[in-house]
Amino acid sequence: MLDVRMFTVGPLQENCFFVREQGADRAVIVDPGEEPERLLEARDALGVTSVEAILLTHTHFDHIGAVAPLARATGAPVYCPEAERQVLANIMEYVQMPGIGPFESYEADELVTGGETLELAGLTFDVRFTPGHSPGHVTYAARGENALLSGDVLFQGSVGRVDLPGGDWPTLLASIESLIEEFPAETVVYPGHMGITTLGQERASNPFLRELVEGPTGPKR
Repeated sequence: MLDVRMFTVGPLQENCFFVREQGADRAVIVDPGEEPERLLEARDALGVTSVEAILLTHTHFDHIGAVAPLARATGAPVYCPEAERQVLANIMEYVQMPGIGPFESYEADELVTGGETLELAGLTFDVRFTPGHSPGHVTYAARGENALLSGDVLFQGSVGRVDLPGGDWPTLLASIESLIEEFPAETVVYPGHMGITTLGQERASNPFLRELVEGPTGPKR
């Protein structure tokens, strides 16, 4: 059974996740956006003795601000979307909001593009390429667990913004549609912001997905 713990960090209230098998002492961390000391305290409180990887869905600053200190403290390799590796390596060049940071840059240890299978912490993660919010965005699907670490693709009642560099609405919609078509409705979505939801709930009630549900000529069957 999957054990996912959510920690909301930083001024933009980004969700960082610890993912492991139930009761296991090894885990992966997804999108550590800020507050590295708090996340290390959480690791210890959870009894995690080995962080086997730090997985990044994308490299907007609110998702990567704690990467370098966590990687240094845990020794975990960092998996980053290939198209966005330069952002991680030069974080502050891409921070446009005054008063944010400073954050320490990091050279990714592993690059992903979508299509990879990662065996980490006793779990299998399938990497899905889900651009639209950012050009290299990926989603991590925990195989056999009906769980998606979706970053900023899909939220509870909303979707990722597309007005940042590399954002594109038709591309984002296609990414969300690919997840809805591939995974069952009961699949739990662990998003980068806001609350945990399911694919079925979002398909049924998310106003931004009306185009997917109704289609250009009426409701889809």
